[in-house]
Amino acid sequence: MIRLTTADANFDSAFGALVNGRTSEDISVARPVAEILARIRAEGDVALCDLTNRFDHTAVTPATLRVTDDEIDAACRDVEPSLLEALDLAATRIESFHRAQMPGDLSYTDPQGIRLGMRWTPLDAAGLYVPGGKAAYPSSVLMNAIPARVAGVTRLAMCVPTPHGQLNPLVMAAARRAGVHEVYRVGGAQAVGALAYGTATIAPVDRIVGPGNAYVAEAKRQVFGHVGIDSIAGPSEVVVVADGSNPPRIVALDLLAQAEHDEMAQSILITDDAAFADAVAKAVERELDTLPRAAIAGASWRDFGAIIVVRAFDEAPALVDRLAPEHLEILLDDAESFYAKVRHAGAAFLGRFCAEAVGDYVGGPNHVLPTSRTARFASGLSVFDFLKRTTSIAADAAGLGRIGPAGALLARAEGLHAHAMSIETRLAR
Repeated sequence: MIRLTTADANFDSAFGALVNGRTSEDISVARPVAEILARIRAEGDVALCDLTNRFDHTAVTPATLRVTDDEIDAACRDVEPSLLEALDLAATRIESFHRAQMPGDLSYTDPQGIRLGMRWTPLDAAGLYVPGGKAAYPSSVLMNAIPARVAGVTRLAMCVPTPHGQLNPLVMAAARRAGVHEVYRVGGAQAVGALAYGTATIAPVDRIVGPGNAYVAEAKRQVFGHVGIDSIAGPSEVVVVADGSNPPRIVALDLLAQAEHDEMAQSILITDDAAFADAVAKAVERELDTLPRAAIAGASWRDFGAIIVVRAFDEAPALVDRLAPEHLEILLDDAESFYAKVRHAGAAFLGRFCAEAVGDYVGGPNHVLPTSRTARFASGLSVFDFLKRTTSIAADAAGLGRIGPAGALLARAEGLHAHAMSIETRLAR
């Protein structure tokens, strides 16, 4: 764990190293991913089954790639009623928030008499990737599927790895609650390739969303352009801004909540109290003694964790903006005022009682967020990822007479004479 203090003479260089020091992979997986995608394009279901059976230790065939409705029903029956109720609460809140995002169409006539408009239409099909490696994430099913359904996407195709052939009942229940009926027991780069290019069993989609490992992220990068993607997801990260009025154990748990995702995850505390910083560091070590995923969380905290002590919280917003974290927790009395000074964060969690984990499950806003400092220019998943904008222009003779001559003049200045004449011939009428 790195300890920095803004009062130190070398703080700027040390903080710069912290900001730029984490990479998601020591080695590139571009070549093996390209080979996998090429096989999917050339061999379709044959390659998809071969790769899935090799990597996930299963025995799928083209006939069994798709999870049947009966299998989903049986899996749902294995879920405790209390968990089904929790899923329903989460899904209801996620759907409510995303329905509130839905934009309206635009149409107006400008002073020159030209009618201008913009229309929103949903994608035809979306591919949903749900991780199934170190942990199964039913929450990811809800967060990826519900915005697509709210946007009006008519076909949702979900791919989820099933190591050793095991379906996760809660993931299946989440798919059912989110309205996903097309589910395939495949994962990895081969699943991304199948969704992008299609096989005899899996029809291609228009956009692929959802987090995954380095192979999934690289596959999404390589198929982008043939299909849309949400983002290239990196390891999870959180910045916690907290003063000494918080219980150290709570802050320690918030840091570890991100660290337990992955050894590459990053948790950073920013505080103005050196003694509190010491107490949180000790609390982290105590929790690691009993945390079930201590090996993962401990590696993350040891290799990428950091505590930054500022002279005053006025210094902190600029540090947050440089980090541009996926998650930002503000555990201060006046969290809103601090948040108003921050420009770059994927999602913010305000107040001492708002743990980031609330947003992972039951808050309502999406938990698929920009990582690796991409919050500087990117946003979290929303209904907008499943909608397209189409603009329209309607002009009559009078309207064209007012704006057409300028358009023709500009076209000729660019050397595009057919452009100019297409306007001028109409003006002559």
